[in-house]
Parts: sequence; C-alpha cells; structure tokens
Amino acid sequence: MPRFILNETSYHGYNAIENIVVEIKKRNFKKGFVCTDPDLIKFNVTSKITSLLDNENLPYELFSNIQANPTVENVKAGVEAMKKANADYIVAIGGGSAIDTAKAIGIIINNPEFADVVSLEGTANTKNPCVPIIAIPTTAGTAAEVTINYVITDTKKNRKFVCVDPHDIPLVAIVDPIMMETMPKSLTAATGMDALTHAIEGYITKGAWALSDMFHLEAIRLISKHLRGAVNNIKEDREGMALAQYIAGMGFSNVGLGIVHSMAHPLGALYNTPHGVANAIILPTVMEYNAPETGEKYKEIARAMGVENVDKMNVEQYRKAAIDAVKKLSHDVGIPSNLKDIVKKEDIEFLAQSAMDDACRPGNPKEPTKEDIMALYNSLL
Repeated sequence: MPRFILNETSYHGYNAIENIVVEIKKRNFKKGFVCTDPDLIKFNVTSKITSLLDNENLPYELFSNIQANPTVENVKAGVEAMKKANADYIVAIGGGSAIDTAKAIGIIINNPEFADVVSLEGTANTKNPCVPIIAIPTTAGTAAEVTINYVITDTKKNRKFVCVDPHDIPLVAIVDPIMMETMPKSLTAATGMDALTHAIEGYITKGAWALSDMFHLEAIRLISKHLRGAVNNIKEDREGMALAQYIAGMGFSNVGLGIVHSMAHPLGALYNTPHGVANAIILPTVMEYNAPETGEKYKEIARAMGVENVDKMNVEQYRKAAIDAVKKLSHDVGIPSNLKDIVKKEDIEFLAQSAMDDACRPGNPKEPTKEDIMALYNSLL
C-alpha cells in the first residue's frame, strides 16, 4: 500500500529563513543544537541563521565536526556534543552532509540502542521519533530536508550505508534560495544533477505510482528550465532550483531510487567523489540499461525536459531523446562525461559488490547482477 511522509511544515522562497524564530518560539524549544559544516561558518552562511537566533536571545550550541560524506565518527562526536549541550532541538544548516548527520544524531539521542551508528543501516526498527529538527538546506540537490533517508560513511569498511527511517524526517524545512547564493558553479551543477537523478530514478523506480509521478515529472521540468541559470547565479533560477529539488525529494523519499545511486555511493566512500558528480556521470548509462523496463516513461521524461515532437517518435527515438537531453544538460553545466579520472579498474569488483549491497538497488526497474554493474562501471572508464 503506497504511503507518503512529508515535513509537518515547510517554508519556501526568499526570506523564508525569518520563520525560524516563529517556529522555535511557537514550539517552546529551549536550546538549539546547530549542525553545520566548517566552510559554511567560514563563508558566513551559517551566520544568516545564528544571527536571527542571537537577535532574539535564543540559546544554541554550534557543532561543525562534519565533513563531506559524513562518517560514523562524525555522528558519534555529534551525539556526545548534543548530550553535553543539553539541547532539545536541532537546527541543521547545510547540504546533505550536515542534514544527514543531524538526522543520525537526532535518531540516536532518542534511540540510544543504536549508538554504534552502523546498526541504523537499511530500515532500522527505531522506536522513537528523532529529536525535532529544523532543516535549512544550502544546496539545491539532496532534498535531505524532506526525505526519510540519510547516508553515512563507514570508513573502516570503505563504504556508505543508506538509512531509511520515517522517524528521521525533519519537523520543519525552510527552503530559502538566499542560503544557496554562495554555492560555486561546480557545486550548483553537481547538486542540481543530483536532484535530476532523484527525479528520474524516482519516476522509473519499482515503487513509483501516480502521486510520486506527479512530483517527479514537475521536478524534471523545473530542473531542465532552471539549472543552467542557477549555475550562473540568476536569482529566479536559484529559486526555481530550490523548489525543484524539494519537489523531487517529496517523491523519491517515499518510493525509492535505483542503481545510479547504488553505484554512486561507493565512489563517495572510496574516492570521496562528490555525490552529485557521480550521479550525473552514471545517470545516462544506467538510463540506457534500464530503458527496456520503463514502458513509455522516457517519452514523458523527454517531454518534461523540453524535447519537441515526442508524440511523433517511436519507442527507440523517445528513449534516446530523453537520454540525450540528460547528457546535454550535464554537459552544459560542466559535468565530466566519464569516470576515467575517478575509478581505478582494480576497484571495480569491490565497487560493484558495494552497489549490490546498497539499499537503493532493490528499487531499480531492471534487476541487475553484480556482473551487470561491473560492466556498467567498465563502460564509463
């Protein structure tokens, strides 16, 4: 039976961040635990939020021991810091790394039997909702602020693991493009292509249905319209991408993804490859692999991406048109076309096994073998 889980409240658009004070006071929160990363502090992005708290004399503790592709150790440090701070809510400011770390911290605080972190992999049977989280994204890509998923890196095993838990969804999401304006072009491009991957994989995943399809097609349309402009920091396109990635998150969080993500996760764990870059490179190749199992869906992907005359095309033509439109967008925003500068050939078997073990793999429309995934990696070298 289909199920949909979303934030209790979300705010959107320029100056939406001003609502954080209203939410904190309305909910009678006492002390915040602000999870962010060092670069956001350095470039005065975090201060856009903490200044609002300071102006209202709302107490908080700052935690920034968070890295890209956050680790088990980052989470454990955060749990201890939050206990010491005696905070009763979390403000997560950042991309997927900061928000994912906040989710894991919030879950463990209220479910201490999972303090080892690694036992949260997959669909852990947590009993209690996490500490209330107010999530404020600084990238337009991961949609971590609206999903029930988070990803943590196990450095001991050189692998990422995906956690799927309805108890971890942030209570409030504040999606304000002003928090995204300092993103460099490369990060804007990578996170935007991550959002496109969410939308396309969510649209063709085994769990897709009418409600999720509605969100994913609109996300594809908005990303195709706004990503190029967002890379050039055009205000209305920043706003369009902020909304697009959130809409994609509303969908895929509830129906799952596929092997693009399964193949991208090990690259982040082993080589620290930016997640959006990995997804963008892999997406067209996996779309070709999955095409026979997608019915007429690539026709609607092509249409949403602005391809003309799709109704006059046969199956092979509109499938190719959809894949070509993805390749064109990726090229236009500066994403590499292959993995030759990232993947070492001797690692492919390990990468393929990691992808097979990944929680996103079962949602793929075509059932892959380990040999299939090895072949897909090899084709991208």
